[in-house]
Amino acid sequence: MPSQPPACATDAGSLCQRVYELTQTDWLSRSADELLTHLVVVVLIIVVAVVLRFAVHRAIGRLTNGAREGRVPALLRPLRDRAVRTIRDAAPLMVERRTQRAQAIGSVLRSFSTILIYGVAFVLILGEFGVNLAPIIASAGIVGVAIGFGAQNLVRDFLSGIFMMLEDQYGVGDVVDLGEATGTVEAVGLRVTTLRDIAGTVWYVRNGEVLRVGNSSQGYSVAVVDIPVGHSADVDEALEIAERAANAECAEPKIAGKVIAPPDMLGVQSVTAEGVLIRLTIKTRPGEQWAVQRAVAAEIKTQLDAEGVPAPYPFAGRPGVAGPGTPAV
Repeated sequence: MPSQPPACATDAGSLCQRVYELTQTDWLSRSADELLTHLVVVVLIIVVAVVLRFAVHRAIGRLTNGAREGRVPALLRPLRDRAVRTIRDAAPLMVERRTQRAQAIGSVLRSFSTILIYGVAFVLILGEFGVNLAPIIASAGIVGVAIGFGAQNLVRDFLSGIFMMLEDQYGVGDVVDLGEATGTVEAVGLRVTTLRDIAGTVWYVRNGEVLRVGNSSQGYSVAVVDIPVGHSADVDEALEIAERAANAECAEPKIAGKVIAPPDMLGVQSVTAEGVLIRLTIKTRPGEQWAVQRAVAAEIKTQLDAEGVPAPYPFAGRPGVAGPGTPAV
C-alpha cells in the first residue's frame, strides 16, 4: 500500500514535494533537503581538495624546475651546496646531480601533500555524514604503530635518504666510500643508493645502513704522489728533480685542465730499511686525483732514472751490496 505523504509534501514547489512525487517514499522525501545539503558540502570538499592538491603540486614543480637548464632550483637555494662554484660549474654531471636531488625532494613533498590533503578531505566527508571518527582514529593509530614496528627499516631508509638529499652528502658521479662498498655513484634514491666499483660490480646500498660517507669528489681532490728513493740518493737533489718533473707534467695539456694548484712538495715522508719516501701533493678537480697521480708518478720516475738517482732496495740491492746498475756503497 502507498505510504502516507509527509507534511512537507503539501508545500508547492518544495524539494520534498518533488522527491515524493518521483519516489513515493516518505523518509526520502523528508530527508531530501538534508541529503542535498550534505551532498553539496561533500562535492565542495572534493573540489577544494583536488584544486588545492593541483596548486600545491604545481608550486612544488616550480620549485624543483630549472636544474636541467643549468640553473639552481629554487628548492635547493636555501640548502648548502658543498661544491665550490668554479668547480661546480665545470663538472659535467652537476646538472644531473641537481636534477636528481631536486626531483627526489620534490617527490617526497608531493606525496606528503597528497596524503595530507586527501586525508583531511576524507575525514571531513565522514564527519559530514555524522560518522563517529574516534574509533576510526584509534584503530588507525594502532594499525600505524603495528606497521611502524614492522617496517621500521623501510622508514629509517627513507628518513636517511631525505636527510642525505638535504645535506648534499653525495650525488651522481661522486666517488664515495660507504663502508662495505666503494665506487662511483650512479643513482641516488630515497631508499637505495646505487654505485659501481672499479671492477664494474654494481652495489645497491640501503640508505639506512650507511653509517659513514667518505666522498672523494666534493669541492676538490688531492693527488698524493709518493716516490721512494735509495738511501744513497742525495735527498735534496731528488726533491728538486721530483718537483721539477711534477711541474712539467702538470703543464701538459692533458693534465693542466685537471689541476687547480701547482704541486706542493712536502719533502721526506718516511725513512725505512728499504729507502727514503718523498711525498708531494697536487690539488685537482673532483675525481681527477687518480689520473693526475698516475701521470705525475710516471714522469717523476722517468726523470729520477734519467738523472741516475738510486732506486730503493730491493731494486738497487742492499746497502753495501751492488745492485743492477748501481755501484756498491
